[in-house]
Amino acid sequence: MPRFIVTGNYTSSAMKAMIENPSDREAAARALVEAAGGKLETFYLTTGDHDFAIKVTIDDVSSLLAGLLATGASGAVSNLRTVRAFTTDEFTEIQKKAGAIAGAYKAPGG
Repeated sequence: MPRFIVTGNYTSSAMKAMIENPSDREAAARALVEAAGGKLETFYLTTGDHDFAIKVTIDDVSSLLAGLLATGASGAVSNLRTVRAFTTDEFTEIQKKAGAIAGAYKAPGG
């Protein structure tokens, strides 16, 4: 099943609400991912450029994006980024496919 890493930031209004009424943000993320038909594998609060990072498995990326759209529209998060993640085994297969099709590509001037 395809995996995606999603990162984002909490808005100042969300941070204010979390201070006033602490809540389990992993549970909230899990509910959203499950409603979209996926599985939340990991949830981390992070330092640096993003406030959180989650790893999701889901077959239908459009459902994941719909869930993220709903989350962004809530005003609680911003700067959402989604990247497709591949296991080592998946990447090994990609390398094999690349080897099989490499001869079809002709570089400029070649």
